[in-house]
Amino acid sequence: MRFLKNNIWTLATFALILVLGFAGDASAQVAGTSASGSTIMQTAQNKTVSVFSSVKTIIFIIGGFGLVGLAWAAIFGKVNWKWLSALAVGLAILAAASSIVEYATGSTEATTAGLTTTFGNI
Repeated sequence: MRFLKNNIWTLATFALILVLGFAGDASAQVAGTSASGSTIMQTAQNKTVSVFSSVKTIIFIIGGFGLVGLAWAAIFGKVNWKWLSALAVGLAILAAASSIVEYATGSTEATTAGLTTTFGNI
């Protein structure tokens, strides 16, 4: 809390600079469409799918290192079964995220936008 009190003006100035820096992109879409004809929501959906796909790849790589670490612990008989189960369940949920979203929303827009499940659509 003390940090915020001491630096409130610095943070406010930084936020203002960021808003002014991105104002050009926002004002270019006055009519709700960009130059390519897509709406703001379609652009946001495409960027969200792109970010999710990239983060998903990074998390799978980190999860692979976790599995290697757990295999190394298994060699020496020091397996932490809670970590193994948490890692396995977490990676399985991440792999099936697209199918979970489709099931919860009842829509296939995520698949048509390029977000596919790692398990494959069976």
